[in-house]
Amino acid sequence: MAVSHIYTVAFQGIDARPVDVQVHIADSGSGQFNVVGLADKAVAESRERVRAALAAIGLALPYKRITVNLAPADLPKEGSHYDLPIALGLLAAMGVLPASEMANYVALGELSLDAAVTAVPGVLPAAIAANEQGRGLICPEACGAEAAFAGAMEILAAPSLIALVNHMKGASVLSPPVPKVALPPRAAPDLRDVKGQESAKRALEIAAAGGHNLLMIGPPGAGKSMLAQRLPGLLPPLDAREALEISLIQSLAGTLEDGAISRARPFRNPHHSASMAALVGGGLKVKPGEVSLAHLGVLFLDELPEFARAVLDSLRQPIESGEAVVARANAHVKYPARFQLVAAMNPCRCGYLSDPSRSCGRAPKCALDYQARISGPLFDRIDLHLDVAAVSATDLSLPPPAEGSAEVAARVAEARAIQRERLAPHGLRTNAEMEGEVLEAMAAPDAAGRRLLTEAAERMQLSARGYHRVLKVARTIADLAGAGGVGKTHIAEALAYRRIAHL
Repeated sequence: MAVSHIYTVAFQGIDARPVDVQVHIADSGSGQFNVVGLADKAVAESRERVRAALAAIGLALPYKRITVNLAPADLPKEGSHYDLPIALGLLAAMGVLPASEMANYVALGELSLDAAVTAVPGVLPAAIAANEQGRGLICPEACGAEAAFAGAMEILAAPSLIALVNHMKGASVLSPPVPKVALPPRAAPDLRDVKGQESAKRALEIAAAGGHNLLMIGPPGAGKSMLAQRLPGLLPPLDAREALEISLIQSLAGTLEDGAISRARPFRNPHHSASMAALVGGGLKVKPGEVSLAHLGVLFLDELPEFARAVLDSLRQPIESGEAVVARANAHVKYPARFQLVAAMNPCRCGYLSDPSRSCGRAPKCALDYQARISGPLFDRIDLHLDVAAVSATDLSLPPPAEGSAEVAARVAEARAIQRERLAPHGLRTNAEMEGEVLEAMAAPDAAGRRLLTEAAERMQLSARGYHRVLKVARTIADLAGAGGVGKTHIAEALAYRRIAHL
């Protein structure tokens, strides 16, 4: 009888739970190979991939009873990354590899039938978990770069099973992986490309400076999508901690290209046919959705009323809490989702509600029906509501504006630096995240501003949430102006970005 141990992980959101891979080879048996421990079909199928991979390197499984237990047994195990730890556990139990040494590693990777170790999602959170446990990491060579960001523990990034065996036996040495940083995009869209739309550019600058949600309403061709695509160019680059947060999610989703960590903020632009699981996360294996992939970046929803009503309403909880909580009968998973929502829509189905030359015969009922697809609670969670007018031919014929993304981004960076210094003791990043006592202390207006806000809140019938969002926007406007406090002019401009009633 032979028993060996090696470790791997099971993913629950961005958390990597330790899993003890226990391999038992009985002295008697009839060649049975069983995997137990609440494994899904992909894990159960690893038996055949492991058998073929071992045969590819010239080894055959003993004709005995083999049992692989994935402990704890009540934790669901999903994915193909269990192939490599199962194979290494078998090699240790067979005496090919030293069993005592293999117990010091966390391993994950999928095996091809020719014994190549192929890439799997989730290597970065697994590497962080291994570092916390004081163990080394064994992973595919293609994932070595992302694992190298986790710390100074030993990382074996193997291209194949035979290369890993030769390294463990001292016949050859695997080169340690080197962290990679993705190159910034060569030609980011510039705000200088947008002609006219000065009020829209101002609103975009305020949204970028404070991390505020923005809704643009206007006819087709007014430049709503152009403006949204230029928002990431106004945002400051990610710091090291933020880049790691985003990379953890991208690693789990399998979108971390070549294992390179990016300092660019994500920009996600899902189609309006996206399902609820695609937007907020879920599915059979509870994968992160668009709101989590847009964490610390921009989620752009074009043609907002064309999204399903239930899908849009599922955004309400992540907008408030900064987390996407996916509850299933067999899983309760949280993903970070502190995104900046930017939405665009036409005022009605044809898009020309306010154009007298193209007026619709069904107006205004057509517009009311179209706009009513967005629920009041979701609309109330959007800080800036902006009417974007059509661009005239005169504006289009003008030369490009002198101020582009670089100039606006510099002002945004200054405002963000002010917020970072003010909010860091409270664990917050931007004005949009302020709540409760922090909001009251940091965004309290002067006497004239408070009178204006109180009168406007009564006339505009603002909810408590709407009232507080006006304060957040006013605080950002004051930061852009370099003002220490919130005054009447800042409140007045913030109120201009809220509508009197639901659309």
